[in-house]
Amino acid sequence: MGLFDGFLGHGSTVDPADLNKRLDGVLIEGEQPQLAFKLIRDFFVFTQYRIIMVDIQGMTGSKVDYMSIPYRSITRFSVETAGTFDLDSELKIWVSGSDSPIAKTLKKGTDVRGIQRALATGIFR
Repeated sequence: MGLFDGFLGHGSTVDPADLNKRLDGVLIEGEQPQLAFKLIRDFFVFTQYRIIMVDIQGMTGSKVDYMSIPYRSITRFSVETAGTFDLDSELKIWVSGSDSPIAKTLKKGTDVRGIQRALATGIFR
C-alpha cells in the first residue's frame, strides 16, 4: 500500500502535496502518515504512533498549531454520526490527565467509520 493509498475521501480528502508541506519537520524518523481527514482548512493525520491535529489559524493561514496525541495517552473516544436534522458528525477524544475531551465537528460525508477504525487500530496495537 502506497503512502497515500489509504486516504479516505467522501468530501474530506487531503491534498498529498499540502500534507507533505505541512508535516515537513513534524514527523519523526520512520513515521509515516497512514490516514488523513480534512475539516474545512484544518486536518488531522493518523500515523503509526500518534494523531496529529493541524489547526490552520488566521486569515492567511500562516499561523499553524500542531497538536500531537500519542495513542497510548487516549483513554477513550467517541464518534457520533450525522443524523436526519443534525448534519454534522462529532469526534471526541479523551486524553489521560484531562477531564474534558478534545472535540472536533466533522462535516457530513466524512468517513466516521474510517476514523473509528484508525483510532481503534492505533489504540489497540
